[in-house]
This record gives sequence, C-alpha cells and structure tokens, in this order.
Amino acid sequence: MAEKAKKAAPKEAPKEVAKIAPKIAPKIEPKTAPKATPKEVPREAARDRPRMKDNVVFVGKKPTMSYVLAVITQFTNGEKDVHIKARGRSISRAVDVAEIVRNRFLGDVKVREITIGTEERSVEDGNKINVSTMDIVLAK
Repeated sequence: MAEKAKKAAPKEAPKEVAKIAPKIAPKIEPKTAPKATPKEVPREAARDRPRMKDNVVFVGKKPTMSYVLAVITQFTNGEKDVHIKARGRSISRAVDVAEIVRNRFLGDVKVREITIGTEERSVEDGNKINVSTMDIVLAK
C-alpha cells in the first residue's frame, strides 16, 4: 500500500525546468482595482439635500412595463398613493403606465389627482423653452 501512495504523489520538476520556468512564464500578479477615494461631502450639505420621496416614479425613455413594475412595487411595499411624474414627450407614456396599472394589474387603484403644469427651461444657446409636466397620483 505504501508503494501506491508514493506513486500518487506528484513528481517534482527537474531543477533545469525550475530555473527556466520563470523566464518563460513570468509570475502574474492578480490585478486589483484601484481604490476609489470617496468624495468628500460635508455632513451639513448631505443633511440639507432634499430627500426624494419613495412613492414617486419618474417616467422617461425606458419601456412602459419598467415603470408599471415600479408602481406595482411601490404599492406592494405598503404605499397608499404613488405619484407618476413625467415631462415633455414622456407624458403619454406616464398616462399609459397609469392606465395599465389600473386596468390590468391592480383593479382597486383609482386616479386620485392629475396635475399639469409648465416648466421654463433654458437651452444651450441661452433661449428659454416651455416644457409640459404631468403628475398623476394613483391611490388604493
């Protein structure tokens, strides 16, 4: 039995190979990501920043069902009402989100309030343009 154990042990590389191996295949050091230094933010500035409410979904360019999932998630997390906000060309997508949530997924959700408005935005060339806004509030 001792003979079999000796055969199973790996053989050592000849001394010649041990001398040549580092030259052929140099030792590769594992790459480590450079340590990012956190941005210094004064604690006062962090506290003074307005905190965004959890029950707001901003509609943009993503597919409609992404926003539908976000609204349903808010309601399943216990929110009583969810605001769906959009600007400009995304307003039609926000309306689609509200209707899909109401008609297909959560039948007990009602539209509590719809607020429309206009924001004045300045463009690169210095001109000011008006952008339409909409806030749809869905409530259980």
